[in-house]
Amino acid sequence: MLPVPPDDTRREPDAKLYPLLSAINSPDDLRRLPVEKLTDVCTDIRHFLIDSLSSNPGHFASSMGAVELTVALHYVFNTPYDRIVWDVGHQAYGHKLLTGRAARFHTNRKLGGLSGFPNPDESEYDTFTAGHASNSISAALGMATAAAIKGERRNVVAVIGDASIGGGLAFEGLNNAANSANNLLIVLNDNDMSIDRNTGSLNSYLAHLTASKGYNSFRYRLYRLLRKLHLFNDRNKGRVIRLNNSLKSFFTKEQNIFEGLNIRYFGPFDGHDLPRLIRVLNDIKDITGPRILHLCTTKGKGYAPAEADPSVWHAPGRFNPQTGKRITGETTPAKPKFQDVFGSELVELARTNPRICGITAAMPSGTSISMLQKEFPQRTFDVGISEGHAVTFAGGLAKDGMLPYVAIYSAFLQRAYDNIIHDVAVQSLPVTFCIDRAGLVGEDGVTHHGVLDLAYLRVIPGMTVASPADADTLRSLLLTSQSDSRRGPWAIRYPRGTAHDSGTAASELPVGRGRRLSEGADVTLLTIGPVAYEAAEAVREAAAQGISTTHCDMIFLKPLDDTILTEAAQSGRPIVTVEDGTTDGGLGSAVLEWLAARGYNNIPVTRLGIPDRFIPQGTPAQLHTLCGIDTPAITRAITDAARNAKTANK
Repeated sequence: MLPVPPDDTRREPDAKLYPLLSAINSPDDLRRLPVEKLTDVCTDIRHFLIDSLSSNPGHFASSMGAVELTVALHYVFNTPYDRIVWDVGHQAYGHKLLTGRAARFHTNRKLGGLSGFPNPDESEYDTFTAGHASNSISAALGMATAAAIKGERRNVVAVIGDASIGGGLAFEGLNNAANSANNLLIVLNDNDMSIDRNTGSLNSYLAHLTASKGYNSFRYRLYRLLRKLHLFNDRNKGRVIRLNNSLKSFFTKEQNIFEGLNIRYFGPFDGHDLPRLIRVLNDIKDITGPRILHLCTTKGKGYAPAEADPSVWHAPGRFNPQTGKRITGETTPAKPKFQDVFGSELVELARTNPRICGITAAMPSGTSISMLQKEFPQRTFDVGISEGHAVTFAGGLAKDGMLPYVAIYSAFLQRAYDNIIHDVAVQSLPVTFCIDRAGLVGEDGVTHHGVLDLAYLRVIPGMTVASPADADTLRSLLLTSQSDSRRGPWAIRYPRGTAHDSGTAASELPVGRGRRLSEGADVTLLTIGPVAYEAAEAVREAAAQGISTTHCDMIFLKPLDDTILTEAAQSGRPIVTVEDGTTDGGLGSAVLEWLAARGYNNIPVTRLGIPDRFIPQGTPAQLHTLCGIDTPAITRAITDAARNAKTANK
């Protein structure tokens, strides 16, 4: 079924509504405009984003806040020869509009359409994949260094924002930036927000730099004077930087952290003052060596509701563009979200267990650990965009008697893999990883799908891995995880979206035991996670064709339920496994390994799951169909397995 053909339908921007944007098919068109027209281009972009995203939802506030910056960068730099590397694609919708994709923007985040993030396969202007945070400086430094090695006079710009500067990888890039010959410009888009309000001492430091605007303005004027007098060049730049640092120390009794890393600092400037922004970029673009431009912007700029509540308007869904009222489309009470079931149950457990604490990495509302934060702020920690630190910090808490629950999205937890192994699993520490957004997450696409966690966690010695099919099982897993009898680290993974919920009270579960959902004589169906409900429907459809199925919800991937597998193997029935994770290394692989280790080599096994390739964006239902784990595909697998077995036994 894969790959998906692109959606090439086009809807050119209405020239009456967007007179300037409609005439821009590439940055070359933008650069032909006089500077005084660029503010109108920004107005067109904002109106277009409001109109488009109100009906086809996406990431709203970040791109609205980066409009002037986007226009200035493409106006000043010769893209795509000059490179712009975006950090977190939330900022880059305006970039897509200026680089020939406005006519296809209605396909944004849809199956076969535009990716919601910069994607080099989509456009030569998208220089590097940008779905996760903090990678722009390192990637751009590599490009700038490559240009220096090849003798190319190419500007490379890293645009880092939405609090990504606080990520560990960003610091590693900053630390290394001055160690080699390069022409790297780092644009710090400081909007004081990631998705939720920023935390940490770096955020306070940037606020202090903003407060020091008078000094920094003086320093920039001094730089312009020296440049005009030809006193700032490659031969004496080291002396000028040392003079600048001395002035800073003399006047403020402290040193700029960036200049301490030998990165020249310019700013802070108003990131919405487009004429000045263009002047500053032109002033500094030809300076050799790494430098950082600090811009202060407003997330959601140009749309009052988004400016007033940028967290909600990070990705607001559909809304009325005139009133700002969000459209939920719900006419009946919704099922609970998995994340809210987690958050509320953790609060219940924390009320009676003072050892429980919660950790998240810049996603308190996204993971619903904000519920614990509200009631037990002293036991809840938002460490910012620092997943590796979150895990090792949890290890330290656990080593001294606490029970940490680390709530992080599946795709983001990948960045902390070494920390999970080295700082938690090796010491068999009781850290529970509450892995949100597991499986196919939908429109956020390839960089956000959480399809690798079952495989990458299963191989870690001592790790317990579980995936609840519903809210009842999630509550029971959380209760079991805080039991005194538990050993080592746990991982409980669950998807984005709503959960089936019967309201059954939590009860402790036997570790490594699944549950039998139906009995049958023809096929054994083994599932893990919420795909059990699609599989249960497939069992009913197969029954209508005369095929009976034993269906077991395994609950635990590690340890596996020996009783269920022994019965399945001894029955001789064909086995079908279904999971919303990669088939390589997941439940299907674990079952095959279990059978082989015990000499059951003649049991046919059909594995359904995510194929060995990266999956694009689309609705979860579309992607389940694409990957062959929807009800019709499971039904076919059951009926084919049963018929093949009957044929083989004749």
